[in-house]
Amino acid sequence: MRHSRFSLLKFLTPALALCVSAAPVLAGTQERPNVVWIISDDLGPELGCWGYPGVSTPNIDRLAREGTRYTQAFSSAPVCSASRTAFQTGQYQTTVGGHHHETHDKPVLTDETPTVVGLMREAGYFTSNGDGTKESIGKKWAKSHFNFVYKDETFFDGQDWSQRAEGQPFFAQVQIKEPHRDFVENTKKRPLSPIPPYYPEHPVTRADWDNYLASIEVLDRHVGEVLDRLDAEGLTDDTLVFFFGDHGRPHVRDKQWLYEGGLHTPMIARWPGKVPAGVTTDHFASLLDLMPTTLVAAGAKLPELPGKNLFAPDWKGHEKIFAARDRCGDAVDRIRSVRNSRFKYIRNYHPEKSYMQLSSYKKLQYPVDTLMRILHAEGKWDGPFMAETRPVDELYDLKNDPYELNNLAANPDYAKQLKELSSAVDEWIVDTGDKGEIEESLTVDLPALFESKRISYYEGTMKKRGLDPAISDKDYLDWWQKELHLDPAKAR
Repeated sequence: MRHSRFSLLKFLTPALALCVSAAPVLAGTQERPNVVWIISDDLGPELGCWGYPGVSTPNIDRLAREGTRYTQAFSSAPVCSASRTAFQTGQYQTTVGGHHHETHDKPVLTDETPTVVGLMREAGYFTSNGDGTKESIGKKWAKSHFNFVYKDETFFDGQDWSQRAEGQPFFAQVQIKEPHRDFVENTKKRPLSPIPPYYPEHPVTRADWDNYLASIEVLDRHVGEVLDRLDAEGLTDDTLVFFFGDHGRPHVRDKQWLYEGGLHTPMIARWPGKVPAGVTTDHFASLLDLMPTTLVAAGAKLPELPGKNLFAPDWKGHEKIFAARDRCGDAVDRIRSVRNSRFKYIRNYHPEKSYMQLSSYKKLQYPVDTLMRILHAEGKWDGPFMAETRPVDELYDLKNDPYELNNLAANPDYAKQLKELSSAVDEWIVDTGDKGEIEESLTVDLPALFESKRISYYEGTMKKRGLDPAISDKDYLDWWQKELHLDPAKAR
């Protein structure tokens, strides 16, 4: 089976060609604007306003027309808890010790590591975390998922901005689950929607991808409800809105990995009269920039942070983007990366492990994981991701190889780029105090943790599905195909 011949880039290029390489510049300062962060869970740039075909996102497109679109925005981690820890503290998750997904030895933050919520509170803001509706009040708290010690009911002031005192400005984080798995079920054909070529073109891949796009359309409707509410309450002109994903898309080689698919996420800023409308910029932006930008806009105290104020007149983006991946669930790993405008460097600290090492979460939730294993065993699918071990170094020319399929690290023609970016990672590890060098097993009983998770999470979920936890890949793929409403006989 061959790689998909669709090229995602041919659809994105026209949109990106219209980019204006200009940072938003404040036209004036309005005292104490409200600030709303609309946070999508697991989102890649598969949006209408990013030029992606076959998906309908009119509300996010509207936000882009009314604000500034950052085409090159990246998370510092490819998984939710680590990334959220980073953009809530404005520090790399590896600096604060919240780098393992669902860190078990959670740090207690000190005054030296303030959060954006805490500083906005100090500035007099009402801080909330909810789903953007008043109906969320009194119900289960919306997702926060930080890898440090906190309690929702004391970390935030409330669940909705309607709970604030009269005239009090608010900083609201609005959490939207989509397109995190489980996906909603797709109900329409999407023949023009391309799939990255590092996935097999197969009915299972197509069905799973289409469900992802359908989930993005649900996300878009929720975004529209938040924007409509701001309009109805007369708050739009006085509110800075940021829309972004907490990291990249939820697919096999994307989420939990430091390839572009795991880190690249859409970001849009709207502040009528202050942030230019209908503008795009391809300067490098980081989710770490959200905290300083928000604090400056609100007139709050700004500590020294690695992120930058996106609205500063002299903002021209980051020269390099750094990222880190550590343990995710029962998949122990340590990977670091850096990219510049042309090249991406990835360092694997566990080259003895396969890319497809067991991840109970991925096995439970990602049908293409099982599909790739079977097709590879049958000699019908291959690629770098199927290798039994990894190289220590990976180097990709993102201009000529945007899907990061051709590792240039061993090519002597690229020795200069390899050395430059490898040295940059070395310096970043020292400069940021990367705690990933500390073995987690020194403070956490990992075998006991994994055994508990295996029994309560993996085996429990499989039994709820009526499946033997030791099911064969072939039988499991048949189950997935039925779940995706495919005929196993025809699909294979």
